[in-house]
Amino acid sequence: MKVVLVTGASSGLGAATAAWLAASGHRVYAASRRGSVDPLSDAVPLRMDVDDDQSVGDGTEHILLREGRIDVVVNCAGYGVFGSIEDTPLPMAQAQFNTNVFGVMRVCQRVLPVMRRERAGLIVNVTSIAGELSLPFQGIYSATKFAVEGLSEALRAEVRPFGIRVVLVQPGDFRTGFTDARRTVPSNGGAYAERSSRALEIAARDERAGADPQQLARLIARIVGSPRPRFRYVVGPAAQEWLMRLRHVLPGQSLIARHFGA
Repeated sequence: MKVVLVTGASSGLGAATAAWLAASGHRVYAASRRGSVDPLSDAVPLRMDVDDDQSVGDGTEHILLREGRIDVVVNCAGYGVFGSIEDTPLPMAQAQFNTNVFGVMRVCQRVLPVMRRERAGLIVNVTSIAGELSLPFQGIYSATKFAVEGLSEALRAEVRPFGIRVVLVQPGDFRTGFTDARRTVPSNGGAYAERSSRALEIAARDERAGADPQQLARLIARIVGSPRPRFRYVVGPAAQEWLMRLRHVLPGQSLIARHFGA
C-alpha cells in the first residue's frame, strides 16, 4: 500500500485516478478546493487549493500527521483558457499559470523534503498533448503545459540521486468536466472572433467524444506499480496517440492548425 496524494480530484481525470488507485488498495487523499469526493470512491477527501501556499502546506501536513509519509503525488489540478493570445487579459493568463504551473511547483516543494528523507517517491505530473503541440486559441493553456514539461525534465534530473522518480502523462481528449469548466476570453466581434468561435466548437466536440477517464486512471495505476516507469506516456484517443508518436515525422503543428480551422 502506498500513500498517494492526487490533486484536482473532485472531478474528471483526478477523480477517476483517485478512485482507481483507492480501489487498488492504496491510501489515497483526493485533494480539491471543495474537498469533495465521489461517494462511491474509497479515497479520502482533502481540502486543498493549489493556488494557495498555506492551503497546500496545511493539506500535506494533514497527510503527514495521519500517515507519516507521502509515497506518490499525482498532479492533476488545472483548467483551460480559450481565446486568442492578443485578446487574453494578462491577469487571466497569470491566473492560468498560477494554477497549472505554480500549483504543481507548490505541491512538489512541499512533498520533496519528505520523499528525500525516505529516499523514495514518485511524482506524476499530468500535462497534455498540448504540452508538445500547441493548440491555436489555447496558447496560454498550451504554454502552461509546455512549462510543466520543462519543469519536470529538470526536476527528474535533480531528484534522481534521492531515489525519487518523475513521470509525465500527456492526455489527449477525454470526456470530463474540463469542457464546461473552460474559461473563454471575450472576442467582442474582433479580428479573431469567427475563427476562435469555430475552433471552440471543434475543441468541445472532440472533448465530448473523447476517451473514458478510466483509461488514464488505469495507466497511472500501472505507473505507480512499476519499478522503472518511463518518463513520458501519451494516453487518449488512438488518432491522437499516433499523432504524438509521429510528430517528428509528420507536420504535426500544421495538422493541428488545420484541424481547428486556424
